[in-house]
Amino acid sequence: MQTVDFFTPLVDDPYHFGQVAAANALSDLYAMGAEPLFALNIVAFPAQKLPFRILGDILRGGADKVREAGIAIVGGHSIDDPEPKYGLVATGRVRRDRILRNVGARPGDVLVLTKPLGTGIFTTALMRDLLPPEREAAIVALMAMLNRDAAAALQGFTVHACTDVTGYGLLGHLHSMLRGSGVGARLDAGAIPFVTEVLELAGRGCVPGGSRANLEAVRSQVDFGGLAEAERQVLADAQTSGGLLAAVPESEAEALVAALARARTPERAVIGRIVAAAAGQAGHIAIDGRLTRAVTL
Repeated sequence: MQTVDFFTPLVDDPYHFGQVAAANALSDLYAMGAEPLFALNIVAFPAQKLPFRILGDILRGGADKVREAGIAIVGGHSIDDPEPKYGLVATGRVRRDRILRNVGARPGDVLVLTKPLGTGIFTTALMRDLLPPEREAAIVALMAMLNRDAAAALQGFTVHACTDVTGYGLLGHLHSMLRGSGVGARLDAGAIPFVTEVLELAGRGCVPGGSRANLEAVRSQVDFGGLAEAERQVLADAQTSGGLLAAVPESEAEALVAALARARTPERAVIGRIVAAAAGQAGHIAIDGRLTRAVTL
């Protein structure tokens, strides 16, 4: 199987940008239970405006992250473009009977999330100088962390559905999983992890346009209960290289959380459960409580 992903810089350091972009591109393979085999670079770079050492740093970051995944970059393609862009075409393999799909969740399953939310809001705050520059390293470490170990932990369990939480945010990716599975979900807001600063930042209006669009796209499909608008925005925040979201039988949840802890994933949060959907309501999400599980990076 193959996947492709690339984007413009989210952080100032070109090496870090390369690492994050590579980790993000590999994430789709891990979400499907695949073992990466090799990757190709995709590069757009303004050759007449920026020094080539910047491009070298981007490529070095990507190569180091791919090497961490145990594979190599075997080629690629580049173009001259007004704005830098970088990513990968990633190829992997998985046995047909072990493919993790983003549909198939069943009533009674619990939902487990392996990274905290908030990278979109956090990186936007860095670009707007609302956070000190030294905070960049912490969010880069989160975004550049491969989902490899989380995916490996899932292999020992009954995973009815799995996806990675990326550009459409937690609510968007969950809604797609639910709709495709013909079910609904009830989330416990208090169990959903988020990066400490982002709730306050969202309350100040520091939200990227993509995250705002995500919230509007799912608003009619979600019963937000008592959540404030800033909390809703965090749940819809567009993630870069976010965690895996898996639907597994409740009977296996405790053992899975323990396996993820041994794998040292950033989080191993049981954030809700799958419920039967009323007629015509597949994809509906109900949320109880408030966001309280702040994670300090």
